[in-house]
Formats: sequence, C-alpha cells, structure tokens
Amino acid sequence: MPAQIQNLVTSGTFSLDGGTWDVDNNVWIIGDESEVIVIDPAHKPAAIVEAVGGRSVKAILLTHGHDDHIRYAREFADAVRAPIHLNPEDQMLWEDVFPGTTPDGQIHDGDTFEIAGTTLRAIHTPGHSPGSTCFHAQKHGTLFSGDTLFKGGPGATGRSYSSFETIIDSIRDRLLVLPPDTVVNTGHGESTSIGAEAPHLQEWIDRGE
Repeated sequence: MPAQIQNLVTSGTFSLDGGTWDVDNNVWIIGDESEVIVIDPAHKPAAIVEAVGGRSVKAILLTHGHDDHIRYAREFADAVRAPIHLNPEDQMLWEDVFPGTTPDGQIHDGDTFEIAGTTLRAIHTPGHSPGSTCFHAQKHGTLFSGDTLFKGGPGATGRSYSSFETIIDSIRDRLLVLPPDTVVNTGHGESTSIGAEAPHLQEWIDRGE
C-alpha cells in the first residue's frame, strides 16, 4: 500500500516578540500501516501518539522553529523514540525553547526523506523564518508548506527574523514552479493548490509594499 497522508489538528498558543496568540496547527502524518514520518507535532503529544498508533515513527520533520511548531516536539520524540530534524538556520528559535541544545538532525535544501515508498524532498523557503522549509512529495503531487504558503497568501512576516521580500522570492522561485495541481497542505488552516495561489502573486506583492 502506498503512503497515506493523515491530518490531525491540535490547539495551543504561539508566542514571539512578547505576544501570545491562540492557534490551531496542522500535524501531518505520512506513511503506511507500519511506519510514518510526522511533520510539525504541535501542542498535544499524547493525541499525536494516539494518531500514530503502534506504527514506528521514522523521523520528525519541523518546517520551522516557531514555538507553536516545536515546543512539544521533544516530548513527542521521546514518546515515540524518533529523531527531530530542523533547518539549522532556525537554531536561534530552537534555543528560545530548548536552550543550549540542538535537534537530532539538520535539514538542508534538497535533502530527501523516504517513507513507505514515498520521497519527501526538502525545499528551503526562507522568509517566514530564516530556516523555513517545505517538503515536496512529488509522487503524491503534494507539498507540505508549513507557514510559508497558505490558502490566500504567504505566511506572516511582521515579526523577528522574518522578511516579506524574502518569502515572496521563496514562493515565486521555489514553490510556484511546481505543477499547478500540486496540493498544498499548510501549517494552519485549509489546504490549497499551487494553481489556486499562483495567479495572486502580484496582488500579494502590491499588498506588501
């Protein structure tokens, strides 16, 4: 059986630059009946462990280092005995939550992760954060975009370590070149597609100026 994609929505908070907001996060579980990869195990480790069931977790992939995505990643990793991977350009955000430590592995542009006959390829898309990374499952026509691209526009760039110009470059040059029918599974909210978002690039640029 080919890899299946499972979505779990968890609720908690996001804190940065002295503010705290309530958020719902998408947790993505990719795999088969025996093993999975988990992307962004946010907020509720016990609920994610339950969703994984008895399957082996091969790796935990973090799209970026904001605390709503990583604060409970170590607790989840310890529960399922799996390594955590993060782009090292978000190390400062990791250390805000886990001072003096590093994730178990690094993610660099072009790295690949194999699960149940499916390859997830890392696409470095800085802007929302310096290390923001998407994962492209070409076989499934699916992109896991983290907080880089949402239904309706780019991720937020009004906080520390973010850049509107950079996220627009990342989306234009790294994501909108993917096939239009590529499903975009986001870090928050509803999924979309490359084809649905591509026509709005100039609108986003004009809105951000």
